Amino acid sequence: MSDFALPDLGEGLQEAEIVAWHVAEGDHVVADQPLVSVETEKAVVEVPSPQAGRIARLLAKVHDRVKVGAPILAFAEGPHPDSGTVVGELVRETPAAAPTPSPEPEPPGRAAPAVRALARERGVDLAALQGHGPGGAITREDVEQAAASSKAGVAGEPLRGMRRSMAMNMARAHAEVVPATVFDEADVEAWWKLGADVTVRLIRAILAGCRSVPALNAWYEGRAMILQARSQIDLGIAVDTEDGLIVPVLRDVGGLDPSTLRDHLAALLAAVRSRRIAPGQLRDATITLSNFGMLAGSHAALVVLPPQIAIIGAGRIAPRAVPARPGPAFRHMLPLSLTFDHRAATGGDAARFLQAMIADLHSRY
Repeated sequence: MSDFALPDLGEGLQEAEIVAWHVAEGDHVVADQPLVSVETEKAVVEVPSPQAGRIARLLAKVHDRVKVGAPILAFAEGPHPDSGTVVGELVRETPAAAPTPSPEPEPPGRAAPAVRALARERGVDLAALQGHGPGGAITREDVEQAAASSKAGVAGEPLRGMRRSMAMNMARAHAEVVPATVFDEADVEAWWKLGADVTVRLIRAILAGCRSVPALNAWYEGRAMILQARSQIDLGIAVDTEDGLIVPVLRDVGGLDPSTLRDHLAALLAAVRSRRIAPGQLRDATITLSNFGMLAGSHAALVVLPPQIAIIGAGRIAPRAVPARPGPAFRHMLPLSLTFDHRAATGGDAARFLQAMIADLHSRY
């Protein structure tokens, strides 16, 4: 018998959530047959079988969060000798003839003694909880969340998948970043009435901002207090979905012409909507755009996700009376928000960045 461990899928992920099993105990599988779908932060990925054989045991349940390198299933056979294309790792082999002892029944809710004591103190039934620690163990956080839900008189449900990832990222940003926001607006009448692509124009304006103030297209490592300039502009595009917020990354936008940019953006959005986007396309943005005005709203103080320094928000374009000669005129105005990490950038940096964006957005072409 041999165990098959969850691979890192080439992206250095620390853990993933089991979304669906495509096999059951006793099934015979062939090499490269999909075994399981896992959710890695914001993408669903199928993990193929490294070999042909029979599934002896499934070692994780749907919704379990499994550490990379932890066994997720056991083959009845040992590792296949020619499995050179294995994506995971066959981590343990026992003689095939050796009987597999029946596991001793575990007490309801696997938890450390200290966690059990906390559950007794809070009046929480461990048997009713699903653990989110290693191997499905119940953690202090699981107990505290159950106790808080019980106290509030509402049934609690732990966040999963993308919502869980979003919550963790927002908590990290809140703990690390010192945010400040600058607001302004751009007169876009010249190209709005021509039906120009708003997102492409916004990206072009962000490029102008980055060229004018390169300091905002950078990463900041707070603990080491190191500012790392990024010569390539890899733009995160905030996308609202039913499952939560996804921020795919459009690589090297400065090297793309408008038509190619639109094609790349369309392909990226299609991958997001199908939930087949590769984990690598969700990482390492150098600056982010949130075009929330497509839904509603004018200005917003957005969240900067470290190590990035800045995020640009684009509000709803609407006609507004502005001073003109001989009298006021209605012009289509685009509200802009720039939230930045004040540890690594100044208000002057942000204002100059917006100034460059506005100058580009005023242009008809």
